This record gives sequence, structure tokens and C-alpha cells, in this order.
Amino acid sequence: MKLKSINPFTGELTAEFDPMTEVACRDAALKARGAFEKWKRLSVGDRLKPVAKLASIFRSKKEEYGRLAAVEMGKPVRQAESEIEKCALLCDYYHQSAEQVLMPESIETDAAKSYVVFDPLGVILGIMPWNYPFWQAARWAVPALAAGNVCLLKHASNVPLTAIEMEKVFGEAGFPEHVFQTLLIGPRSAELLIEHDLVDGVSLTGSVAAGGAIGSLAGKNLKKSVMELGGSDPFMVFADADLDKAVRAALWSRMGNAGQSCIAAKRIIVAESVFEAFREKFVEALGALKVGDPLDSSTDLGPVARKEFLETLKTQLTDALKKGAEVFWGPQPPDRGYFFRPAVLTGLTPDMLVMKEEVFGPIAVLASAAGEEEMIRMANATELGLGAAIWTKDVEKGQKLAREIDSGFVAINCIVKSDPRLPFGGVKKSGFGRELSHYGLKEFVNVKTVVVGR
Repeated sequence: MKLKSINPFTGELTAEFDPMTEVACRDAALKARGAFEKWKRLSVGDRLKPVAKLASIFRSKKEEYGRLAAVEMGKPVRQAESEIEKCALLCDYYHQSAEQVLMPESIETDAAKSYVVFDPLGVILGIMPWNYPFWQAARWAVPALAAGNVCLLKHASNVPLTAIEMEKVFGEAGFPEHVFQTLLIGPRSAELLIEHDLVDGVSLTGSVAAGGAIGSLAGKNLKKSVMELGGSDPFMVFADADLDKAVRAALWSRMGNAGQSCIAAKRIIVAESVFEAFREKFVEALGALKVGDPLDSSTDLGPVARKEFLETLKTQLTDALKKGAEVFWGPQPPDRGYFFRPAVLTGLTPDMLVMKEEVFGPIAVLASAAGEEEMIRMANATELGLGAAIWTKDVEKGQKLAREIDSGFVAINCIVKSDPRLPFGGVKKSGFGRELSHYGLKEFVNVKTVVVGR
């Protein structure tokens, strides 16, 4: 089955590629293994030299790469350019910090000398999603490479042009041949790499279903894995919150990237006493968004990335309406492309699909809570635990409540967003392991103890 790049705004086929054969895929993995033997022996400082160049290239090609993301998966170009800037910041962070983080750690024991070193594991397979096509791949690869591993990228099937460009940019930055390779393959070929001992670790960002399948396979074959999966993030607005700021943040968190983000505000839970005021302000703000061509720099909301997503969103919305929900519509989208009209739902019940499933599109779910205890109960009433936001003027209370939320990230009076300096990941069915920061740098290393006797 060919890998196709289809413009979500026009519906036109931009490019298509035949997937690599099993033989070609195996050959690439063996070349990566050979490259690893040289790459791992370089000092950390030498491995970081191309990281600095990579940051420079991302900045110089921000507009080019932003347009590519807009054409290939429909992201408004301003948002896409911000994604590229973030890739550069990621490179800056690891270029400045990785050498210190990976230094051997001395530990006092009864031995003459005891210390811990951080050796790379080998060939790491990255199975990456389409929604942040540059950022997701970069945030996996850069720390893995800095630690001395080599990378094989299996990108989402609908962004093959971005996948190819990722290999080019790492090569242009000065990473040796075969240290970073893109594999244009389907899911089965990725599974074979894991099954046949051609990779030493797996990092996946994707759905809970994909994480379950790949995580199970990695576990069966005793491969280290990191899983960053779906989210159903609660956005909690307490009665004392600054409603205007909370509305602006909730709108951006829910509708950015057409709602196609694992850390979007999936369930906006508002204190009963301010619910109507919040809803009115939110619907008004939604109506002011510009929906249209992602290549237009004034566009706020573009199409969803793939045509089949429209049917899923329609099913979720129809189910809610049949069960008694009320809908408030946002701007009418263009009569072309893969657009789903943005909507706000109220009058929700726990049996609705929008309350049980991850909604990956521009549907905002607004629920009310009678008090603090109910707010926390509703926030935790999900199998997922990626991020959460708390909005209150009582910051001390917010920090106390943050410890009661079952998630890997809690934002107080701001939105959940990843930062290269902070660990990122989830609990429950949102996955395991951490990306970014010094925690992410050490995910794919052998934490090796060395002891010298007296």
C-alpha cells in the first residue's frame, strides 16, 4: 500500500511513495548498527556539534518547513512555524546541557571507587505521529542521538514528505551517514524490526491502541520502550479564576492544531457558579476565530489532517446530541477540504462518547461541577492521565490540588504544553517513560555501575 501525502485543504494528492521492502528495511537497520559502533565512541561533546548546526537549520528553514506541515497535515502556517522554532529550542537545550547530564556520577561506598556511567543502548526505533510532524520526531531523536544512540524513524503514513525532510536535515547538520534514517514503511515492517532484534529500543507517540500493540511487542522481546499516548486532559476552572484569561487559554488549548493534540483541553470542567458566564465568553471567542486556508497567515483553524477523521468526529457529536447535549457552533468552514465545523457541547452525561473517548478535533466539551471535590473526581474519571490544567487565583490551593490529579503534567493558570527543559509523559493509559529534560536524555541508556575494589 502506497504512502500518500494528501493536502487536507484541497484534497489533492501531493506525492506518493512505495513502502520499503522488508529486505531494504533490514539493510537500513544493519547500516544503523554499523554506524552505532562509531557514533557511540565519540565524546558527548563531539556528538553535540551537529546538534548546534541542527538548531541553526531549523531557524533558517522555519518558513519552508512551516509551509510543508501546512500542506501535508493542514496546520495553520503560523502554528507550524512555531513548531519549527520549538525544534530549534530543543536543540539549544541539549547542546547546552547534555554533556553535563551524561557525565559519570561518583558515589561513595566501601569500594576504592564507585561510579555510574550512561552508555547508549544502540539502535532506537521512533514511531512518530503526524500532528506535530517535526517536533515529535525531533524531541525523540535529538536526546537519543546526544546519548550516543542511532535512530530509525518510522513516521506516520500521511506525512512522508516531512519524514524524508527529517533525514535530510539531520544529514545537512553533519550527523554521520546512517546515524539518522527515515524508513518509509507500514506498521507490520516496524513490528518486524522489533521482533527480529534489529532495534534495541522503541519510542512511540500515538494512540492507546498503537501503544498497547507496540508496547506488548517490545515487552515480549525485552526491548526498552517509551510510550507517549492519548490524553483526555481536564481543564478545571474554579469559581475564583480570571475568566477572561481562562477562556482565551481554553480556546487555544482546545482549538489549536484543529484540536488534534494529545494535550489539548479535552474536558473543560467549570465551577457551577461561573459556568454560564464562561460558556458565553467561550462561544463568543470561538465565533471570532478565522477558519480557512492553512497557508494564510491569518488563519486560526485549519482542516483536520485526514478525511476519515471527519466521520469519527461526526459520530461522537451525533451521539452526544442524541443523548441530550446542546451544541453551540463556531464559524462555518470553507466548502472544501477536510473541515469540521468547530463546536461547543454542554449538557453532558458520562455515557456520551465525547466523555468516554478522546476527541481529536475541534469539539469543545464543557461540563459543570458543583464543588472542589466533584471537580477533582470528574478530572480523574478517565483511563488516561497525560496533562491537566487548574485555573484559580489561589495559587497555593492550585498547587495542593495538583498533587491530587492523576496525570504526568499539571499546569496552573496556564495551558499544558511541552518544554525541552521539563519532563513530559503520562500515567495510566497515557503511557510510561518520559521525554525531554534530563529525564528524557537518560531513557535510552544503560545506567551502568562500575566498582573498583580496594
